[in-house]
Amino acid sequence: MIEVIRENLSDLDEESANKFIKALLRTIGGSKVFVVGAGRSGLVARAFAMRLMHIGFNVYVIGETVTPSMNEGDLLVVVSGSGETKYPVSAAQGAKEVGAYVVAITSFPESTLGKLADIVVHIKGRILPKDGDRDYFSRQILGIHEPLTPLGTLFELSVMIFLDAIVAELVSLLGKNEEDLAKRHATVE
Repeated sequence: MIEVIRENLSDLDEESANKFIKALLRTIGGSKVFVVGAGRSGLVARAFAMRLMHIGFNVYVIGETVTPSMNEGDLLVVVSGSGETKYPVSAAQGAKEVGAYVVAITSFPESTLGKLADIVVHIKGRILPKDGDRDYFSRQILGIHEPLTPLGTLFELSVMIFLDAIVAELVSLLGKNEEDLAKRHATVE
């Protein structure tokens, strides 16, 4: 698994990663960052949101009861291996309607999500199911699961490492340190 993740990340387009960082930096001082994903991709998106909050970003998870409205100039980060899962794609469509900027992190740049996005970060690791149905929730409801060594896992782990690297770069660019982040860490758990 480690070798595949290393390969997935070594093929990453640095230009799209740099555009992603610039889009995040543009939100400082007013705009909001929203994240969304389904299943384990959603958990990876949430982990990223937590770290952005620790750095000092105004960040929210789509679907939470305390999530405010999205406005023009805000940023939506969508994690979806297939780029076709209905909930994240719907969030991206809504973001585009209000004039928000969309970053897609996906294995399929040509997907519906990829076509909606302003920036696509292509991370390998996701394969199409044998039936070709890319929608995660539909497959789960129908009992169609991936193999025991699910390649979705390789996408999710690769994205987690990529997003942690983005956080490390943001910490450096913003002149933050471990102590700064610890001040924003939860104290009531």
